[in-house]
Amino acid sequence: MLSVANISKTFGTVKALNAVSFDVHDGEIMGLIGQNGAGKSTTFHSILNFLTFDGQITWNGQPLTAADYDQIGYLPEERSLMSKLTITQQIVYLARLKNQSANVTKPKIKDWMARFAVKGQPTDRINKLSKGNQQKVQLICTLIHDPQLIILDEPFSGLDPVNADLLKQAILDAKQRGATIIFSSHDMSNVEEICDSLVMLRNGQTVLKGTIDDVRQQFGRTRLFLTTDWTSNQLSELTGVTSVKTIGPHRYRLQLADASVGPAIFDKVTAGQYVPEFSQQPPTLDEIFRTEAGGGQRE
Repeated sequence: MLSVANISKTFGTVKALNAVSFDVHDGEIMGLIGQNGAGKSTTFHSILNFLTFDGQITWNGQPLTAADYDQIGYLPEERSLMSKLTITQQIVYLARLKNQSANVTKPKIKDWMARFAVKGQPTDRINKLSKGNQQKVQLICTLIHDPQLIILDEPFSGLDPVNADLLKQAILDAKQRGATIIFSSHDMSNVEEICDSLVMLRNGQTVLKGTIDDVRQQFGRTRLFLTTDWTSNQLSELTGVTSVKTIGPHRYRLQLADASVGPAIFDKVTAGQYVPEFSQQPPTLDEIFRTEAGGGQRE
């Protein structure tokens, strides 16, 4: 388990992190989210010991050792491969930095290339690959030594949906074998789809933390999706409805002032009759991000 306890970091007069704390257990995926400059990369760099900080970071209850860092797979936001090396040379070089020998790494390369659908041969030079394939090679470099702690900074950036799905499956496979995984993403659908928990930072401070479901539920079931013959004007006049949006033929999304008004609206609209849809839901993670990450107002 990775434990981050009250870490703070200041750059000059800027408080990049302010008493950030969280735990990530074995076999758990945590999303670290927030706007640009929120403190995500600084958190990653603190875990990786790239910079000094106040607070404590432990792995399985102990400070991280050199051997522990060999068990970390890190994908930085800024991609960095050595363009004149071949795919094999690049992967072997970075794996050796994690104390995995070439004899162990080389037999795995073709399988990993097939797994990520890398177009090319192991003998191809990095500078001959497309940007997408270079990114997939860097992902292989991150994962090929079977790390126990995986840190991915914007791993889905630049990937099309098909290749993003390949990465998601690799992340889920690593979770299945018990790895501890943290990744950042500006696409909340990725976070909502595969994360067990999340931490949202704003200006270096934690503003939300918990399981995906718990975070959504704390905002209340204030979104109501309804298919009805009622008009938008009729729905807007219902007690507790603050706004109505038409999202399809006879289909609406109602914003409620409070989740508790749902049953009364149900009774009024249905009048004991069948309706095709009446679904009261909490806001999506994307909606929460838009209001909370930037310090906006909740609806």
